[in-house]
Amino acid sequence: MTRKIVITSGKGGVGKTSITANLGYRLALGGKRVCVCDADFGLNNLDVVTGVENLVVYDVVDCIEGRCRPKQALIQSPSHKNLYVLPSVHTFAKERVSPENLKELIEGLSVGFDFVLVDCPAGIGGGFHKAVSACDEAIVVTTSQISSLRDADKVLSILRSYKLSEIGIVVNMIRGDLVADKLALTPEKIEGLLKTEVIGVIPADDRVMLKNAGDLPPECEAFKAFKTLCSNVVNKKK
Repeated sequence: MTRKIVITSGKGGVGKTSITANLGYRLALGGKRVCVCDADFGLNNLDVVTGVENLVVYDVVDCIEGRCRPKQALIQSPSHKNLYVLPSVHTFAKERVSPENLKELIEGLSVGFDFVLVDCPAGIGGGFHKAVSACDEAIVVTTSQISSLRDADKVLSILRSYKLSEIGIVVNMIRGDLVADKLALTPEKIEGLLKTEVIGVIPADDRVMLKNAGDLPPECEAFKAFKTLCSNVVNKKK
């Protein structure tokens, strides 16, 4: 059965799209067939992070409005043959996409994939609810900043009302020096504060921002952290 996972956050700028792209790549590297779908209409960047921005012909809106079949809009990632990208579009009135439209599209895509990862708009507006309603699981991306944790807590309370089968947290851009000096919360304390399991901890690393998914050098800590996150997602860490 295809696992449909929405990757969301309360606060913008926490690296949600980078998490989506790099998790998708790691899953593909492990032999899973993966589709990463950009549901952030108007502020989409998944095509850039996956390195396919120059290959886009059709997008998610073309699929929804019947100008192409979903298969025609899918772009095979240059980083791995098992990873496909369904891009979004910058200039579009997002109100024209209904929850039913998006859910039908994701359901149709799920036939050919082991995982469908949906990059969700930040915040708790209409785009958030559309993306969540199309999925069965959720990953909430946060940082150790108090403002980010506060927003993540609000998102988690809403996600619980959807009765999703799995909800996990990824703590992104964490700095070990600040944690060691007790200037930032540990992942364990974040888990206790948000009352939700932390399934991944990604260290602060400029290479995550500067490189496309699949281009992280194996020796860097972020590469190892994404490998652990992937394992936890596949095995549904408890």
